[in-house]
Amino acid sequence: MKNELRPFHLAFPVYSIDETIKWYTNILNCSIGRQSIRWVDFNFFGHQISAHKIDKEREIPKTNTVDGYNIPTRHYGIIMNMDDWEVLVAKLEKKKIKFMIEPNIRFKEEKGEQATFFIEDPSSNVLEFKAFKNNRMIFDN
Repeated sequence: MKNELRPFHLAFPVYSIDETIKWYTNILNCSIGRQSIRWVDFNFFGHQISAHKIDKEREIPKTNTVDGYNIPTRHYGIIMNMDDWEVLVAKLEKKKIKFMIEPNIRFKEEKGEQATFFIEDPSSNVLEFKAFKNNRMIFDN
């Protein structure tokens, strides 16, 4: 098996296809792939994510403490380079997007130091955007 980096695929639940399309295209500049009345595919920074419509059911989010922050256990996101991460932070601040966890540096001066923030989509799916100080630390333990 080649160790070639390939796009990942992630399916996630949403309450409204229309709201989801507006949010992912307007806020994150994702382009739309295939779609139907019950699902839609997005190009999420070169990866394929698929929003699938479900009936509304709000559950109490679960968290784990990580470096002093209550991190939602169910989330997904992207690892960016630091310059792109900073540009995205500025863009989201300009659009007055509410951060679930404000942009910050976790594990400062430690192995795995990273810039990170969390936001929610209209269906309460949590997204994390991060950038490592040293990309060799992404999979290092």
